[in-house]
Amino acid sequence: MTTAYAPGSVTTVFVPQSDPEEGSLGVSFAVEDGVHATVKPTDETVIRLDGTVTSFEPVAGVLDSIGVTADVSLEADIPVGCGFGASGAATLATALAAADVFDLELSREDVLTAAHRAEVAAGTGLGDVFVQEQGGLVWNTGDGRDRTERDDRIEYTSTGGIATQDVLRDEGAITKVADAGTEALSTFHPGDSLQAWFNASWAFAKRTELPTQSVEQTVERVLDNDGAATMAMVGETVLATGVEGVLDESTRITNDGAHVR
Repeated sequence: MTTAYAPGSVTTVFVPQSDPEEGSLGVSFAVEDGVHATVKPTDETVIRLDGTVTSFEPVAGVLDSIGVTADVSLEADIPVGCGFGASGAATLATALAAADVFDLELSREDVLTAAHRAEVAAGTGLGDVFVQEQGGLVWNTGDGRDRTERDDRIEYTSTGGIATQDVLRDEGAITKVADAGTEALSTFHPGDSLQAWFNASWAFAKRTELPTQSVEQTVERVLDNDGAATMAMVGETVLATGVEGVLDESTRITNDGAHVR
């Protein structure tokens, strides 16, 4: 039995690429809260999330791709289906734990690639695992993936999920995302304050027309308290910086990437 951990991740701006295998352009960061995956060899794969048997397509997919069956117990410290990359974290943590417990001859890059392909095949992510593997603030504005360390405190509240698959399959939505995202990424500078970037990414979110009324009202509440806020891509989740006690939960950007515990 082996347990591995992967941090959650939040994408603030993204631009899908023509080849999903390449991930997406965008700006994301890893958060301290994440997903633990405990893997035990079995004759038939069974997946549990917080104790309940569930069908978790990318997790089942990554096990199948590396040729093993296992009992997988997932414990999530982040909201599932709300824009915190929970499916990516679960898939990456499972792959790392499985590679260890089955003593597979897979490099870390092999494991990362398997997890990413499982996410793409399931339609649950376009590159979350690349952020979760490294930790920190991660971006790709067209010149390749880069990273810097940050430890900003963030408040958040989640009121529901927005199906990533639905957005990715909606050509009209993707066109809006691509146009707005390309413009937003042209203004990104890694040395800027998180507050400045949240302001820019909220402008991007509004152009995509993805924010719900609940999200818009919550962002306004943060702005009224002199903070900056934006929407997690893709989920009915508002993230805020520069405030204290305005939103329900808090976490920090973490510089620790996924690892076997």
